[in-house]
Amino acid sequence: MSTMLVIGHRGASGHALENTLDAFERCVAPSPTACDGVELDVHTTADGELVVHHDPALADGRQLHELTAAEVAAARLKDGSGIPTLAEALAVLSPIEVFIEAKGVSIHGLGRLRALIAGHPFPERLHVHAFDHRVIRRLYEADATLSLGVLSSSYPLDVPGPVLATGAQTLWQEWHLIDRDLVERCAMVGIRVVAWTVNDAAVARHLGELGVAGVCGNWPERLVVGHKS
Repeated sequence: MSTMLVIGHRGASGHALENTLDAFERCVAPSPTACDGVELDVHTTADGELVVHHDPALADGRQLHELTAAEVAAARLKDGSGIPTLAEALAVLSPIEVFIEAKGVSIHGLGRLRALIAGHPFPERLHVHAFDHRVIRRLYEADATLSLGVLSSSYPLDVPGPVLATGAQTLWQEWHLIDRDLVERCAMVGIRVVAWTVNDAAVARHLGELGVAGVCGNWPERLVVGHKS
């Protein structure tokens, strides 16, 4: 384990199609692109299944929330693979940390998500974050023991206020909007900062010097810096 977490962005998406089991398997040892964790995106189907996909719709325009789990399972991505369920992804990724971005997740889906985490053999390895801070607040109110994060693509002048308001412990911040002041203000109240999307070793090294807790990128092997000997 590195002193700064290296997280595969939608898996090792620089090497395989994002959010597929292939991309996830490449993040697990003994793969040469193995890393500390994976970030992935989750939506809810019409019948309540949690599926891993970045966009809210398939390439043919059909909306995931209007499709059943069976209809999603029958769909094929451009590499010929299927769209995994979150449960399938978690099974592949069980040796490492998993950072779940709740994108199109319904209220019912949040309950399903909490159940999956509670039933996982290593629930402490599972984390949830979202751009919609209301989602994170709902999860915190349902279970204050969950590991939660909020996403930001702007520089928050009143940090760590918005993070604390949700009950989250992690700020996922776009990397070029991170400076030492932001990291230190977060650290003062126990909030860690994870940088996205980082694909350059020099940038990762600089962020490590600022004190970020993790870097998330498409080529995780480029970011393996600051390892313990």
